[in-house]
Amino acid sequence: MSVFHHRKGVLHAEQVPLPAIADAVGTPTYVYSTAALTERFQAVTEAFQGQKHLICYSVKANSNLAILGLFARLGSGFDIVSGGELARVKQAGGEPGRTVFAGVGKTPDEMAQALSQGLLLFNVESAEELEALDAVGRKLGRRAPFALRVNPDVDARTHRYISTGLKTSKFGVPFEEAVALYAKAKKMKGLQALGLDCHIGSQLTRTAPMKAALTKVADLYVTLKARGHALEYLDVGGGLGITYSDETPPSPQEYARTVLNATEGTGATLLLEPGRALVGNAGVLLTRVLYRKPTEARTFVVVDAGMNDLMRPALYEAHHDLQPVVKRRGRDVEVDVVGPVCESTDVLARARPLVLPRQDDLYAFMSAGAYGMSMASTYNSRPRPAEVLVDGAAWRVVRERERVEDLWRGERA
Repeated sequence: MSVFHHRKGVLHAEQVPLPAIADAVGTPTYVYSTAALTERFQAVTEAFQGQKHLICYSVKANSNLAILGLFARLGSGFDIVSGGELARVKQAGGEPGRTVFAGVGKTPDEMAQALSQGLLLFNVESAEELEALDAVGRKLGRRAPFALRVNPDVDARTHRYISTGLKTSKFGVPFEEAVALYAKAKKMKGLQALGLDCHIGSQLTRTAPMKAALTKVADLYVTLKARGHALEYLDVGGGLGITYSDETPPSPQEYARTVLNATEGTGATLLLEPGRALVGNAGVLLTRVLYRKPTEARTFVVVDAGMNDLMRPALYEAHHDLQPVVKRRGRDVEVDVVGPVCESTDVLARARPLVLPRQDDLYAFMSAGAYGMSMASTYNSRPRPAEVLVDGAAWRVVRERERVEDLWRGERA
C-alpha cells in the first residue's frame, strides 16, 4: 500500500491524516514520508548488492536538511552541483569524501572549497574547466581527483529540457575528445584522474538509452585503463524515472541489471546518482481551494499554491496527479486548477475530471517530492511553503513557512 492513501475517505501520509497538518501548519505545504524515502533508498541499495558501488543522492532534487540527514544515516553519498549544496550536505551530516561535484560552471572558489574539504570526485565538463581545476589543485598543493563527464550523443527519450546526453547539450565533453584530454591531464600536476562519468538525462523510463550510453562509456573506461590511467570509479549518473501518471519506469532491479550488464568487466566501483527516483513519490504538496470561476470556455478552480511553489507544470508541462484530501461523492466535471500567480502559465492541472471542489477544500498534488520545493521561488513576493516530514504517526516541521519579512532580507531601501 502507498504511504499516501485514503483511510475512511481521508488522505493520510503514513498514519497521519493530512487535514491535521494543513490545520496546524497552513497551506501550501510540502509533506514527505520517512517510510517512502527509506524504502526507496534501500531498494536501490539491495538491487546493487554484491557490486562495488556508492549511491550519491542528487541533492538538487530535494535539498531539505532533514532529507539529506536521513540519507546520510542510511549510508548515502551525495551528488552536488554548487558550493551551496556542499554546505548543505555538511550541515546535514554528510561527508565530502563521499560526495561528487558536477555541473558545467564551477567557480575556482567552489573548487578550492570542495578540494580543501576532501571531496571524493569532481566531474569535469569541459577542457577549460580541467585547466581551472588544475590551477586550483596546484595552488593548494594537492592533486584534485576528477572524472571527465563524456557526452555519448544518446537520445534519452525524455523531455527536451531534461535530456543531457546529446551533442547539442551543454553538458559533458565530446566523446571523441576524451582520450586526448585524459592524456593531457596526466601531465598536469594539480590533477589526478580517478574516474569517468556519464549522465544522459532525467525522468528516464526506458532501459535502451541507458544501455547504449553505458556500453560506450564502459568501453572507453577499459581503453583508458589500458593506456595507464589509474581509474577507480565509473559514474553512471542518475535520471531513473518515476510514475507521475501512466509511466512504467524500470524497477530498481531492472535498472541494476541494465547498468551491471553494460559495465561488466570494467572492475570499477560504480557511482550512482539517483535523485527523483528516491524522493519524487515520497512527497505531496497540500493546497487549499480559494475560488471557483466558471466561464463559457472552461471552469477554473483557484488554489493557494502557484507556479512559484510547484514549477514543473509551467516549466515542463509536467503532470502531477491531484487527489482530494477528503473524498466527496458527486459527478465529475472537467476543471483547470490554477494558482494565484499573475501569469497565464500558472496552471497546475489542466482539464482534470474532479467532483467540483468547494471553497476551502484541501487537495494534494502527488509525486511532488522531487524538484518541487527545491525549485520554488518567491515570484510575486510570495513566501515559500513550509515543509513537513512524517514518520509513522508523528510529524514535524522541517522548514518553517517563510515570512513576508524574509522576502526583503538583505535588501536596502
